[in-house]
Amino acid sequence: MKSEVSPVNENSPFKALNIIEPILRAIAVEGYKTPTPIQEQAIPIVLKGKDLLGCAQTGTGKTAAFAVPILQMLGEKKHEGKRKIRSLILTPTRELAIQIEESFKAYGRYTKLKSVVIFGGVSQYPQTQYLKDGVDIVIATPGRLLDLMNQKFISLQDIEIFVLDEADRMLDMGFIHDIKKVLAVLPKKRQSLFFSATMPDEIIKLAGTILKDPSHVSVTPISSTVDTIDQFVYFVDKGNKTALLVDLLKDPKIRTALVFTRTKHGADKVVRVLQNHNITAEAIHGNKAQNARQRALTNFKAQTTRVLVATDIAARGIDVNDLEYVINYEISNIAEMYVHRIGRTGRAGSKGTSYSFCDAEERPFLRDVEKLIAKKITIIENHPYPFTGIIPAKSSEKEFPRKVAERKPEARPQNKKPVHRSPDRFKPKPAEIKSPKTVEYRRKPQYKTV
Repeated sequence: MKSEVSPVNENSPFKALNIIEPILRAIAVEGYKTPTPIQEQAIPIVLKGKDLLGCAQTGTGKTAAFAVPILQMLGEKKHEGKRKIRSLILTPTRELAIQIEESFKAYGRYTKLKSVVIFGGVSQYPQTQYLKDGVDIVIATPGRLLDLMNQKFISLQDIEIFVLDEADRMLDMGFIHDIKKVLAVLPKKRQSLFFSATMPDEIIKLAGTILKDPSHVSVTPISSTVDTIDQFVYFVDKGNKTALLVDLLKDPKIRTALVFTRTKHGADKVVRVLQNHNITAEAIHGNKAQNARQRALTNFKAQTTRVLVATDIAARGIDVNDLEYVINYEISNIAEMYVHRIGRTGRAGSKGTSYSFCDAEERPFLRDVEKLIAKKITIIENHPYPFTGIIPAKSSEKEFPRKVAERKPEARPQNKKPVHRSPDRFKPKPAEIKSPKTVEYRRKPQYKTV
């Protein structure tokens, strides 16, 4: 647990960014000593009231880069009467929204500002109660935000600072029309901050409709991985991956690990295998109820769950402090996703380690990854399950206990004579024979031979 009495270091690099004392104290409590490059560049720009276009991947300290100056700017303005929503942060996933709100609460603990997180999949009642009491900052996913706007629980007419986070992810998930609906009701006079891990043409076009004369900040392009992450790969047969994972987790240094699979079914299967080996594990993916997903994430953060198994949909939505190990149980066929996955560790200058399990079919994916990040991933050759290239080994009964017995072929009755069917049964019944008058015959064309 972080100390609540951490004093502000007079020589703190954060102080050079003109951050006010209450927020400096909160940053010290969180244990951060040096701002990341995105924070160094973005915070002064935002404090000047300018629009910002930021290209930064996850794990670069991006959330603090907008949360800290927003808290400072809103905190310096006095509000009279009931609180009004003065800042809106729009984000694509529920997990990310929750984690952003946790950051606002952490950095704003010594301010008098109030925030609320809005997302679907759960009852809206607690959220609407917070809104009725009045809040300064709303962090929301598009669907629930529009729903509560339509019910008149949310008004955006007093928004001073608007943040669109993970813009490329928003487009990938089909939120472009929802974003446009939100933009249509925002005040024309506002400050806008736009963040995206990648900058394809459609993202730049969208940014052009939101920002006015923005300052540009670009940190760690998507094709690179954080230097503080040690990356390793195991070549292993597909059928031996679960055994290798269990063996790897015998290492006591791996207190917690985030494991990635390509499919929801695969995630659930890995969890069952680990639980059968007395390793506490939970899965987080789109098929899980929101309460179950949040409970799994909370347990993982508290280290009551040792292994969290996730699909790529959750790759950018998981933010766990001091996470040291990420394991790619299956390598994604999208090279950029590798960067997002391992970006869960090695955050804000911390050390991290990633392990990837590569079978025969995944070797082309690994080559794509190495080409993208422009480096060779270190191969671990000395392990109990070396790659053979043979047909994948079958999983043991201990790993996958059968719930249904295999079906046996039925025994044929003894001394039973074969049944002979009369050919007459294939003849049509009289009622089925059509009258010649009702049948049309087409004469074949006659051709002369020459």
